[in-house]
Amino acid sequence: MKDQIRQSQIVMGFGPGAMVDLPNSSVMVAGLDDWTYTNEERAACALQEPRLLSRLIARFGQPNLELRRPPKACVSSSEFESSVTAWRFPRWFVAATDERTKDGYFRRRLIHRREIVNGKFVHNGKAVSIIPIRFVRACPRGHIDDIDWQILIHGGPSACPAPKWFIEHGNSGDLAEVEVTCDCGSKLRMSEAADRSRRSFGMCDGARPWLGPRTRETCGVPSQLLIRSASNAYFAERITAISIPASTAESDTRIAAVATQLRAIETERALLRVLRLQEPTKSGLAGLSDEEVWTGFDRLGAGVSPVIRPVKDEEFGALSSAEAELGADMPEGDFFASRLDPANWTCDWMKDVTRVVLVHRLRAVTVLTGFTRFESSSTDIHGELDKDVKPASLARDIKWLPATETRGEGIFLEFNSEAVGRWLARPSVVTRGNALRAGFDGWLHDHEGSHREFAGTPYIMLHSLSHLLMTAISLECGYAAASLQERVYALGSDGTKPARYGILLYTASNDAQGTLGGLIEAGRSIKRHMRVALESALLCSNDPVCAQHAPNTPGTAQLHGAACHGCILAPETSCEQRNDFLDRELVVQTVNSNTTGFFNGFET
Repeated sequence: MKDQIRQSQIVMGFGPGAMVDLPNSSVMVAGLDDWTYTNEERAACALQEPRLLSRLIARFGQPNLELRRPPKACVSSSEFESSVTAWRFPRWFVAATDERTKDGYFRRRLIHRREIVNGKFVHNGKAVSIIPIRFVRACPRGHIDDIDWQILIHGGPSACPAPKWFIEHGNSGDLAEVEVTCDCGSKLRMSEAADRSRRSFGMCDGARPWLGPRTRETCGVPSQLLIRSASNAYFAERITAISIPASTAESDTRIAAVATQLRAIETERALLRVLRLQEPTKSGLAGLSDEEVWTGFDRLGAGVSPVIRPVKDEEFGALSSAEAELGADMPEGDFFASRLDPANWTCDWMKDVTRVVLVHRLRAVTVLTGFTRFESSSTDIHGELDKDVKPASLARDIKWLPATETRGEGIFLEFNSEAVGRWLARPSVVTRGNALRAGFDGWLHDHEGSHREFAGTPYIMLHSLSHLLMTAISLECGYAAASLQERVYALGSDGTKPARYGILLYTASNDAQGTLGGLIEAGRSIKRHMRVALESALLCSNDPVCAQHAPNTPGTAQLHGAACHGCILAPETSCEQRNDFLDRELVVQTVNSNTTGFFNGFET
């Protein structure tokens, strides 16, 4: 087995700063400065998505920012050469031998990399294998480093040369059963080291080993114990956008994204026809005439800032304006959607759905922008990155960002905003919304430093319905549940704009999966799938415990209402909120309430 991962995996969860367990070692993926491309690869790996690029240029302050696919490895029968560098991390190991203590427990020798010879450790005259230690120290800002075991064991600076050991007092791996000791008699339970109130690791020194040596930065927050293989060791910060047709409202944004290239020919504007033959101007200016391009360029040069609409606003506009199907022939391009004839889906339980759109062709672009540890940093409910969150940097100097594109198909449902408004006014919905808000406030109190915002009752209802629909559709459409993804639109529900509500379920991948037509056919039978989804939400195998869960109860799943793995939770790769903000009581009647659900009165 070669030490390799897929290109898409790098963007989704194994980017710079991620720790990866390979068959024979543990490594940390290096920063973007240490990734290499040939000239041919660089051109072939370039990705264009003007809407995303304009946002990222504003975020990073880099006008020449590029989006690229991760480089491919050179694989042949005689060689394997990767273009993505990885550094060995951590630098501490334990010997792969078990010795009995006097108390009958197993212990293993703690070893630093300097003590290793040819990948082995000489113990009692015998070369033994080594295992990377599973404990490191880190901070929520992404900084990470090895633990100074000498200081940790002895409670302060020490020059004790005696051997150090790990002792397992049980088989569960629980931190309370793991003890690190020194032959001088000093010892410490790892559960004590994990106690944040003790501050066993002192303040973070800003170490960024993925960016190379001497790349520390000022930090100053307390370091914490981190198990390097734990799920909270790396949270990729990503932003995704669906490629949609160009619109007049976003022309300035698209022109601003290629302003550097336009500035180079400003005095010879006739050369624009040549510039259009290559990327990024080819796709960035598609659909705009030369006159529109230069008019927009001059407007921006006069100091008029481009209006950057929220990602989901633009997507909703394109999806909701889809025309009726014209026939079997579909135009070429990255996006094509058609409105399904209401005669195919009108029924009692679909009365509050105003439009069903079949998305025959779509392209989704996902960009890795940074990462955090301990606490996730995902996009907000509008698809935008949180400006208050400062993720760890992917490079010493950001000049480009890793991205991946996928193509597929989808189903879009638009809901009647007036019906949603009437539902929100119900006393039982107001009460439930307050309980969900109280649960979120409790969660926020327990997660100091989090900038997350409450999703709102309309979003939680639509998000819950989206999960139920994904499960129902996956049983028949031919795609696994993990291959379906969602985009939930709860726009203007805060009263700042006219309210618009919708759900896009789509599947997209790098290969043929996602373009097989199964989801489109499922869309033609959407009323049947909606009925199955609503029926499945009426009763959970964990009821009444699931239905009666109070989100405002401390110490519980405070971002959930009636939601568990038995009814509504989906694969996290499918969910845009990492399985948070879910409550089926807002969708249908449950054993806990008969008046709260948006589809209240639905009967099997």
